[in-house]
Amino acid sequence: MDNEYFASINSVSQDLGIPAYTLRYWEKQFPTVVRPVAGAGGRRYYRPEMVARLRTIKDLLYNRGLTIAGVKKMIRSGEFSALDTHESWTPAPRPRPEPRLEPRLQSFDQSPRLQSVYDDFMNERPTGPASIDLTKLDVAVDLLHQARELLN
Repeated sequence: MDNEYFASINSVSQDLGIPAYTLRYWEKQFPTVVRPVAGAGGRRYYRPEMVARLRTIKDLLYNRGLTIAGVKKMIRSGEFSALDTHESWTPAPRPRPEPRLEPRLQSFDQSPRLQSVYDDFMNERPTGPASIDLTKLDVAVDLLHQARELLN
């Protein structure tokens, strides 16, 4: 791009290596930062400082890994206006979430009757949907209820 006062959307697109439709999309996403001047017939013209902002947005999105929401957050916080594209910028580290303590299972003595019922059930499991024995299903449900009580 030459030392023009205004640059067309096509020349900015070529200069930044970004399609013109992306620049138009960025106008909608970042209306406070990207506002081209409308010329005759609705053509978009960009001032040099606007091109510098577009270059910063491109750098943040494509090179530094920010999302559009992240750039919007920077704009709202004022961090974007203070950003110099020539300096190295890294996002502020996110606070680490505190580790969740997993509840410990209490050790308990398994009653031999419960263990034998479980073993019988597992050894004589139904092999198909037509051979389900409802009494065994009731035993399984009972085992699950007892296990829940032990865990609580």
